[in-house]
Amino acid sequence: MTKRETVKEKLTTHAVILAGGRGTRFWPRSRTRTPKQLLNIVGKHTMLQQTVARLRPLIRPDCIWTVTNAEQAAAVRKQVPVAARKRVLTERVGCNTAAAIALAAIHVRHAARGDALMAVLPADHYIELDKKYREIVSAALDVARHPGRMVVLGIPPTRPETGFGYIERMSESIGLKGFHVFPVLRFTEKPEVKLAQEYVATGNYHWNAGMFFWRVSTFLENLKQFLPKTHAALEKLSTFIGTRSYERKLRAIYPKLENISVDYAVLEPATRAEGAPRVFVIPAEVGWSDIGSWGAVHGLLLDKNSTDRNVFVTPGYALDASGNLISCPGKIAALIGVHDLIVVDTPDALLVCPRDRAQDVGKIVKWLEEQKLKKLL
Repeated sequence: MTKRETVKEKLTTHAVILAGGRGTRFWPRSRTRTPKQLLNIVGKHTMLQQTVARLRPLIRPDCIWTVTNAEQAAAVRKQVPVAARKRVLTERVGCNTAAAIALAAIHVRHAARGDALMAVLPADHYIELDKKYREIVSAALDVARHPGRMVVLGIPPTRPETGFGYIERMSESIGLKGFHVFPVLRFTEKPEVKLAQEYVATGNYHWNAGMFFWRVSTFLENLKQFLPKTHAALEKLSTFIGTRSYERKLRAIYPKLENISVDYAVLEPATRAEGAPRVFVIPAEVGWSDIGSWGAVHGLLLDKNSTDRNVFVTPGYALDASGNLISCPGKIAALIGVHDLIVVDTPDALLVCPRDRAQDVGKIVKWLEEQKLKKLL
């Protein structure tokens, strides 16, 4: 066994699940304490539970970390495996993904007593092809074992989507385990329709799904280079992990961290850095969806053989009605002559909107905040 192989065997793999979002576009089901990732939006299990289940063959339960906020921490602990409950990290304020991932990184390093591999994953995304997904994750972790390399999964675009960020890859692949691995040329912002159409046509662009893989040491080295203030603050905090002073220091330090995404803070400048490529993308055709709205739920749950294209999450009947999504627990919903609607009923609120306006549901939440209707948030 070579020296490199010996080092490889000693690296444990940890998963960091980001679970702090509110999921406002899934109101009225999604609320502050029970957001999208804690709901069974698609399937019997919650989005967080599905995310954990996909990882179990690859990562031990005691190596699964979840970053969330104070309002959701108790509910998150109930949904993760028993061995992962002590790995739930609570942000005192939301400081975006760079801070959340960096907080997890110092905890993983402390638990591993040194370097380790990290898989960073959203809690609320849908993956249809679990087996293929795990194979790609395994390949991504193998690439990330090399010091200095960071890996992102790229979703081959199926349409000129303007709501996602894009990853432009180079043409030469360093294939591994039967998968193409491309150096990243650049990350691009959410484009206008015409530019998005060009991206799709070239075949060199992928949607950025926010799934990252790297060594803890690699990530922290890049954080130190590109976001030094946050790095220094969290290195200070790391000296208090496991002590009685930790929570007090966390409350004092965390709100002062820079509020910036990991893409802007680390990945984008790393792609522009001189020298050998640091960031790589693996195309991942795994039936991915960020399930960004009730409209997306309609698409995922729709029976391809359905003639009326209605989706009844709860029991109901449609007469001369089509293209609707209905969720009305505890009652029968009857539709007559209506088309392409979203209808979601809860004990204290009812949502009715055209399916093509599902992205605007978050505006209702903003209105509720303005009206100070806290019981509905």
